[in-house]
Amino acid sequence: MAIQQADKLLKKHKDLHCAKVLKAIGLQRTAKQDEAFTLAQEVAVLEPTDDNSLQALTILYREMHRPELVTKLYEAAVRKVPTSEEYHSHLFMAYARVGEYKKMQQAGMALYKIVPKNPYYFWSVMSLVMQAISAQDEKLSQTMFLPLAERMVEKMVKEEKIEAEAEVQLYFMILERLGKYVEALEVVQGPLGEKLTSELQSRENKCMMLYRRLERWAECNALSCKLLLKNPDDWQFYLLYFDSLFHLIDQSWTPPQEGTHSAEGEVHSSISQALSFMEDRIATEEAKESKHLRGPYLARLELIRRLRERSCPEAQQLGEPLELMFQFFVKYGDKPCCITDLKIFLDLLKPDQHVQFINRLMEAVPLGAPGEDGVAFPGDTRALQRHLCVTQLSRSLGQQHALNTQGKLGLIKELKAHYRHGLQFGKSCLKTELQFSDMYCLMAAHVYIDLWLETGELNMLWQSLGLLEEGLSHSSSNAQLKLLLLLLYCRLGAFEPVVDLYSSLDAKHVQHDTIGYLLTRYAESLGQFAAASQSCNFSLRFFHSNQKDTSEYVIQAYKYGAFEKIPEFIAFRNRLDHSLHFAQVRTERMLLDLFLEADISSPLEESVKLMSLCPEEDDILWDSLRDNRDLTVLVSWNPKDRQLNEEHKQRSLEEDTLWLRLRSLTLRLIGCISALTHHTSRNSEKTTENGVAAKPSSLRSLLSQLENTLNQATQFTEKQLQVRTVTDRLANAVFFLIGPKSYESTALQTQISNLFKSLAVQLQDMLEKCKGDPLEVKDSQSTTQHFLLENLVYFVETVCIVLWVSNYCGSVLRPLKSSLQKKKKKKKEASTVTPPVLSAYQEFNSSLQSLLNQALEHIKSQEISLTALKLGALSLEGQTQSETFTKTAMDKVQSSYLRSLQEIGELLKKRADTLKSLKI
Repeated sequence: MAIQQADKLLKKHKDLHCAKVLKAIGLQRTAKQDEAFTLAQEVAVLEPTDDNSLQALTILYREMHRPELVTKLYEAAVRKVPTSEEYHSHLFMAYARVGEYKKMQQAGMALYKIVPKNPYYFWSVMSLVMQAISAQDEKLSQTMFLPLAERMVEKMVKEEKIEAEAEVQLYFMILERLGKYVEALEVVQGPLGEKLTSELQSRENKCMMLYRRLERWAECNALSCKLLLKNPDDWQFYLLYFDSLFHLIDQSWTPPQEGTHSAEGEVHSSISQALSFMEDRIATEEAKESKHLRGPYLARLELIRRLRERSCPEAQQLGEPLELMFQFFVKYGDKPCCITDLKIFLDLLKPDQHVQFINRLMEAVPLGAPGEDGVAFPGDTRALQRHLCVTQLSRSLGQQHALNTQGKLGLIKELKAHYRHGLQFGKSCLKTELQFSDMYCLMAAHVYIDLWLETGELNMLWQSLGLLEEGLSHSSSNAQLKLLLLLLYCRLGAFEPVVDLYSSLDAKHVQHDTIGYLLTRYAESLGQFAAASQSCNFSLRFFHSNQKDTSEYVIQAYKYGAFEKIPEFIAFRNRLDHSLHFAQVRTERMLLDLFLEADISSPLEESVKLMSLCPEEDDILWDSLRDNRDLTVLVSWNPKDRQLNEEHKQRSLEEDTLWLRLRSLTLRLIGCISALTHHTSRNSEKTTENGVAAKPSSLRSLLSQLENTLNQATQFTEKQLQVRTVTDRLANAVFFLIGPKSYESTALQTQISNLFKSLAVQLQDMLEKCKGDPLEVKDSQSTTQHFLLENLVYFVETVCIVLWVSNYCGSVLRPLKSSLQKKKKKKKEASTVTPPVLSAYQEFNSSLQSLLNQALEHIKSQEISLTALKLGALSLEGQTQSETFTKTAMDKVQSSYLRSLQEIGELLKKRADTLKSLKI
């Protein structure tokens, strides 16, 4: 409709620029990009200066992801209307979108000369700072860009033209980056510092940071004392107070005999002063009738820890940690923050005090009389929160892990009883609110998982799933229940329920990077190709929009003078651009598209071309990859020796990077096959004469990299089985392309024939590893072998790659067969011996067809047996109340396996159909 209206307008006014651009926007939004671009360029070459046309073209170029064209528009407009403040401003913002910092500096100064306003001048200064930040040469930044920016600001300071807080912030940023901390301190403490009012305690925070940089521990200590007297609950200042105190003690600092201790006032330089200071803070809190602050009590525990680390006997003067933590629990045990507060100080307790500590805490929990099952329940939510806190601390101290199997089962029974009893307190809760007793449910699920890992009994995992499903039915917004369910379903190889779970988490913005890996890493390998494609698109949409949106954030920061945020926005964009998750999703999405579409709905070379895939170039900056995954997103109460540590995180990063490298090399090698196929089809005459077409040098290089990466993978035993499945076969497949440029050698023909036979055997071995029941029932108990689904997926991927290589081999051998037939007709011989390589290729295709038929029959039989499987008849241990939810979880796993088999079968059938066309 919009296009039609624009056409009507253009019939009356042929030269109406704005109408043409609006039509182009309509064409762009109806996927007619080429027509839209041509029409837009017709207007752009005329260098319009009317605001409507310029704004419309800006919108169009942004939608085309061509922001560099906007700069040319406004450069032309500024040339024609050199005194326009609006056009100069738009030109500056256009440069900001593409990161042209030098041109931004020039545009800012040009704007200031036309309209001498402070913001325009400081736009130019900030552009100099950004040149310094983005410069590759640090020396250039420190000797040219930043000093020039400093001089520009100093000029305004001397002329007393500094007007806004943003200008002072920028001056401070420049001095800080130059390492001129003394000068920066003078600015903050001087008249200019009075403008720093937008943030609470902005001047004090900046002074504190500079004191630390300058190692002025006396001033740091005195200032933190003053701030703690104002706000005794500010934890950061307690830490700064302790840091400065012990630095002063180490330096044997003594106050001067005359005058003040420091510019900030009195300094505490001894442990006795610190003890007195802490006692005063606590005494002040104790004197209050209500609303006691937690800070002083926690600071006392922190001081005990630091004194113990230094083996100071004064630690005993503050009291026994067990007693102090008990007192803290009495005051704050009914608040959810109590567990997180006390958890970080549990290491102050001796191992033999753990049981005593928990028993002491239980004495302060008001519970009713025990029921028939011997469990005593809390009477209200405050008592429930106290009991829950003790239970969580008990797990954090390792007491639950130390129980035997029967002890853990008894604990689970008790936790479930508390959970179900606590539901009565949340009957009036909204759907978006969490139940008060949800953490009991989550903890019981954790204990079930402990039992599963210790005993290997799958029934424990089913019970855990059932309990989590039950918890989710009462508390549909609980993210922790969903995250644990998501991981457990993936561990069982069931991806279908995971999609809805992740969707219901309603992840926002950067969460697609920090927790998106929980979804995308399992999608394709579990055979859910449609869901995998959707999941990858979901993540990629965020990453691509980030690249565009960040430019708008930067522009808004310039407009409103939030200069300190501009480097943060740029760093944030770079961090996402170099995200490991982004690289993984991008690679997997391209592989997925090729496996699903190439040579089915479109030729391989066309699919590769649409992706702009260049095998010779590696588009992943391996040295700059950032691991943005949040590996601690799931709540955990494990003791320190069972927690995720830095070594685990580093190993996980290495493993994921290695897997990404293998997948990336696989993708690039497929691109090489595509290039070879395209080259052969265009040069069939040359191929006929010389045999195999010249192999690009990149192919040999990629194969060498693949071999090296596979050697590295041997240390990761869990991944090794997976990577060997697809990449070894790929290496063998593309090996057909290596060799001399003639088929006349009998030895060479025999070698290639043997390779065909070897590959057929390898593929048969792969198929054998896929055979078995992913879900079966034995002795009224169910068992899963979800790895069979993964094996099937990698088998199908291998088949796809082998078919593409086979297609290339056919394109090479076809002219050879044709030339032999021509020679046969000329010589009129009754019979000509078929070269071994031709007969081997035909035999390979036949064996491949047979293999695919076997695989399809196996998948079909698995579908039938899965459909017939009656999980509802299984005998389940546990209470009747949870059986329904456990059966629901089993049904979801069964349904997911069935869906995976169907999608794998459909893709394999399509590939089997393409095999029929591979004839020479």
